[in-house]
Amino acid sequence: MNMILNTDSYKYSHYAQYPPDTAAISAYIESRPGGRHDAVLFFGLQMFLKEYLTRRVTMADVDEADELVTAHGLPFNRSGWETLVTRHDGRFPLLIEALPEGMVVPAGTPLLQLRNTDPDFFWLPTFIETALLRAVWYPATVATVSYNVRQIITAALEKSCDDYSDVLPFRLHDFGARGATSLEQAGLGGVAHLVNFMGTDTVAGLVAARKYYHEPMAGFSIPAAEHSTMTSWGEERETEAYNNMIEAFGGDGKMVAVVSDSYDLYRAVSEIWGRDLREKVESMGGTLVVRPDSGDPTVVPVDTVEMLGGIFGHTVNDKGYKVLNPAVRVIQGDGVTPDTIGIILDRLTERGWSAENIAFGMGAGLLQKVNRDTLRFAMKANARQDTTGTWTGVNKDPKTDPGKASKRFRQAVVLEGGKPVGVPLKDIGDRENLLRPVWENGDLLEDWTLSQIRERAAGKGQ
Repeated sequence: MNMILNTDSYKYSHYAQYPPDTAAISAYIESRPGGRHDAVLFFGLQMFLKEYLTRRVTMADVDEADELVTAHGLPFNRSGWETLVTRHDGRFPLLIEALPEGMVVPAGTPLLQLRNTDPDFFWLPTFIETALLRAVWYPATVATVSYNVRQIITAALEKSCDDYSDVLPFRLHDFGARGATSLEQAGLGGVAHLVNFMGTDTVAGLVAARKYYHEPMAGFSIPAAEHSTMTSWGEERETEAYNNMIEAFGGDGKMVAVVSDSYDLYRAVSEIWGRDLREKVESMGGTLVVRPDSGDPTVVPVDTVEMLGGIFGHTVNDKGYKVLNPAVRVIQGDGVTPDTIGIILDRLTERGWSAENIAFGMGAGLLQKVNRDTLRFAMKANARQDTTGTWTGVNKDPKTDPGKASKRFRQAVVLEGGKPVGVPLKDIGDRENLLRPVWENGDLLEDWTLSQIRERAAGKGQ
């Protein structure tokens, strides 16, 4: 884990490109307006600080980087890196300020800002752009996608459910581990989802929550079938396969999920669950969660709810919506996106069913179908300090793409009309700056817990 090699090739020549009287460079990260969502849930910086920035650079790292970069055809700032090792004991002389993780802010709000603390390292803030931006954009984007799904589901529950406080945390389940590109990505995205929900099958997300955010158990799951455990019985023994799930995992207060489309979902619901095993399902004292896993994802799960209602019965809640017998529920885990979730919930409520009858498992749509442009993340320099100590604002303002204009001057984030907004630090006056120091010269200054972050994301604390 050589942090000198955690960058882009062209960064190695940048130390010689700044004005000669440069003493400090300031840069910031934001989600620029115009992305998929108008607001961003800030999350993930703490993982990078603990996992990467705490690693001290050694002379062995310098030697390795010198050999590789030189052979790669680029100049290598050996004296600069040697000074970092000898003067700073391998620690990065940086000050990083950031919003508290879990804050939801409008796109275009600075999320973090950094500058060097030693004038000989003016080139360092932008050198780590590749690693730092990558560390922030992905978990923040996943957290934002998950957050927006929570808003969709909350609206449907508010409309159709009497009390959804215990229901909401488990309405979106993370099925995305196998679609991630690596174990690390599964952990980063998995814990980002857990900011908003408590249902997951991504074990790496639980590990990340423990390691980086002091959460002993961030999410929960239930025994569930997959196609191999059902089809291994053969189609002629499908009823036995389902019965085995109830015998092994059903019970008083327990939930068990059974994928039921291996051959014919509608037959499985109407004949196996609805006839052969109906009495066992009703008497087990727990809940069977039927998982339809093929067909039109906006149609089949709604059909499944209605079929189960016709078989096992339902009640009508105080808001006038039908609620399935507690013995049965549905989870849709195929073709799930924020859009399909909205369509399914609209169709359910239009037919008089409460949104509490169904949960969702999202895989690639949660952890994989995002990129840096989803929320238009960027890191840009915003100020330069010269050797006299004077700060000057810098920015880009391309006439060919005004949407890429960046912020000028060191930034602060203040509340205006109750909403966070970025302003030049020089204009802050006596207002509170929400950008707080979180890292300085190798020391972690804030150490958020997942519990605190969840409270902020839910709008219950700062």
